[in-house]
Amino acid sequence: MDIDPRRLLVLQAVAEAGTLAGAARLLGHTPSAVSQQLNRLEREVGTELAERGAGRRGQVELTAAGLVLARAGKALDETLTEAERQLAAVTGQVQGPVTIGAGPGKMLQLAAETVGELARTRPELEPRVVETEAGPGLADLRLGALDVLILADDRQTPLAVPPGCRAKIFLADEYRIAVPDDWETPATAAELTGRPWITAPPDSPQGRCFARFAAEHGVVPSVEHRAAHPFSLPGLVRNRLGAVLTARFLSDGFQNATVTDIPVTGQYLLRVMYRPTPAADAAMRAVHATMLQIGERDVATGEHPRDIPVLRMKDPSEEGGLEIQKIPVSGENGLRRG
Repeated sequence: MDIDPRRLLVLQAVAEAGTLAGAARLLGHTPSAVSQQLNRLEREVGTELAERGAGRRGQVELTAAGLVLARAGKALDETLTEAERQLAAVTGQVQGPVTIGAGPGKMLQLAAETVGELARTRPELEPRVVETEAGPGLADLRLGALDVLILADDRQTPLAVPPGCRAKIFLADEYRIAVPDDWETPATAAELTGRPWITAPPDSPQGRCFARFAAEHGVVPSVEHRAAHPFSLPGLVRNRLGAVLTARFLSDGFQNATVTDIPVTGQYLLRVMYRPTPAADAAMRAVHATMLQIGERDVATGEHPRDIPVLRMKDPSEEGGLEIQKIPVSGENGLRRG
């Protein structure tokens, strides 16, 4: 049996994406070209490998033989990726396109400034920035449409790292509760029930932390205003719409608000997930360097009155005893380094 290994990679892409169109996007081909390669592979092995249109929306289901060869394709892909990494280590050459996904606001700004860092330090790379939410971003990372994903997370309920990918924590900060400055400053969580709140989407880090906090202390808002993104908060807080739970560094810039000393369990994280390729690894390191530069700049200009905890530390995916979430598609000026 003479199998073209390139067609095994096509089959693996079909298995990953679940549709011919999805596989075509991953491979940079047309759906018809993917279909032709699949047909040729079936002729090479003399058996059916996939059932087209087996599900809705053009889904493809692999046969038992197809699953066997798809696993071989995945092993081949992993071997080639590792060979690429080792070659880059030997030659010092990393080149080609790399796609960085990030959420809106400051994360997208971080991704954009990382492009400048890469232009300076890795001019042989061709970076591209894509704005995306966590759910679609994780799916695109798994499928290879993204090489690097910058996302916010919650340490107590971290998002699952896609299979075959890696993750680093670059920022870990405490949560704080801020209230309008015309309220009497509350000393306990119980004083915040029956009051208006500015909340966040349930699947966001702040939303997950608020649900945990509310359950622990029996806090029920009288009304919920909702900010889809944490960087939308300053305007709502400035107008004294209610109490808010957010990362400590984000509360630094609030106006017309008092940051309380009420304890909140958990930590807000900024995580960078990436595929195990030399280009993605280089981009991940550039994200970290850019974060340090932004942090130093923000402290120097007074945008942040306290140090920003930019770190490189063990990721929740490497720790036991944490609830991994699966979602649908202090001090002196200066920067703390880890």
